[in-house]
Amino acid sequence: MIAWLKEVGRGKRGARDLTYEESLQAAEEIMSLRATPAQIGAFLMAERIKMESVEELNAFVDACRQAAWRETPLEEGIDCAGPYDGRKKSFYASFACAFVLAAAGLPVTLHGAGSLPPKWGITLHDLLGELGIRPDELPRETIVAAAKRTGLLYAPAERWCPPLGRLRPIREQLGMRTALNTAEKLIDYGRSPYLVFGVYHNTVFDRLSRLMTALEYRKALIVQGAEGSEDLFVDRPTRTYIVERGSASLNVVSPESWGLDTPVPDVEWTAASQIGATEAVLRGEGHLAFMNQVLLNAAYRLHLANRVGSVEEGLYTAKSILEQGRARDTYERWRALLQP
Repeated sequence: MIAWLKEVGRGKRGARDLTYEESLQAAEEIMSLRATPAQIGAFLMAERIKMESVEELNAFVDACRQAAWRETPLEEGIDCAGPYDGRKKSFYASFACAFVLAAAGLPVTLHGAGSLPPKWGITLHDLLGELGIRPDELPRETIVAAAKRTGLLYAPAERWCPPLGRLRPIREQLGMRTALNTAEKLIDYGRSPYLVFGVYHNTVFDRLSRLMTALEYRKALIVQGAEGSEDLFVDRPTRTYIVERGSASLNVVSPESWGLDTPVPDVEWTAASQIGATEAVLRGEGHLAFMNQVLLNAAYRLHLANRVGSVEEGLYTAKSILEQGRARDTYERWRALLQP
C-alpha cells in the first residue's frame, strides 16, 4: 500500500494516476482492510486531491463488485443510483418513481445504506425504516422473493457488500467525499443493463461517461439532479448526459417542454414526510410538483430502457399507471412482503 501512496500523494505536480492493475491492487488492499486505517484515509484523500482517473474509479468499482453479492432476479432492469449521503432539501422522486416503473414492467434496483458524509441526509434506508422495514436484518432470500413478485429490488449495500460496512468508521472520520462515494453506487446488485446515475457537478460528466462505457452499461443517463441525485428537476432544466455505445451526448431536460414545470414547495423533510409525500403521489393525491416530478422521471427512464418509443409516450404511460392505482398496488405488495 505504501508504494501506491507514494505515487498518488506526491503533491500537485508529482502525483500520477495509477494504472488499472495498480488501482485494483490498492482497492483490494483497502476493501480487505489489509491496509491500515491511516493508509486507507491517506490514500482516499490523496486521490480526492489528485482527482481519480477513469481507470482508478473502474478498479474501485470492480473491487466492490468482486466483494459483493449480486443477484439477478430481475431481467433487463434499470439501476437507480443516487447518493448514499442522502437528502435534506428535496423530495425522493426516485422512490415513488420506482413503483411506477415496476408497474410498467420495467424492473428496478434501488440500493443504499445508513447516512454517510459529507451531507448526512435522509437516505432510502431511513425511508424503509419509517415503513417498519429493516433491510439489514432481512434474509437475502426474502428481499429477492419480494423483487421477483413486484419487480423492485432493494439491496442493503453494507450487508450485500460487507467491506463497505467495515470501512464506514474511516469514512465517517474523514467526513468527505471519496472514490467510494462513486464506486458504491455502481456495484450494480441487479446486473442491470440500464442505469440512471446522479452527480453533483457537471465537471464530472465526461469522466463518468467514459466510466459508464468501461463498465459496459447498454445505456446510461447521468443526471445533475437535486442534491446530486438521479432525479430530474421539475422547477427548472436539468443537465444530463446520455451514454450509449461508447458515445456521450449532452441533453438538457426542460420540464416546461412537457408542460410539467411547477414551483416546488419548501418542505422541512423528514423520513416520515418523505413517505407521506410518496404515498400521496401513489394515491394520485400528491402535491402537483411531486406528481409532475415523478411523471417526468418515470417517462425519461422508461424511454432510456426502450420500454416506450418516446418521452411523450412515457408520460402517458406513467400517468395511466398512477391513475389506475397500479403503482400504489405494487408499493403495497412490496411493502407487505418486506415488513415483519
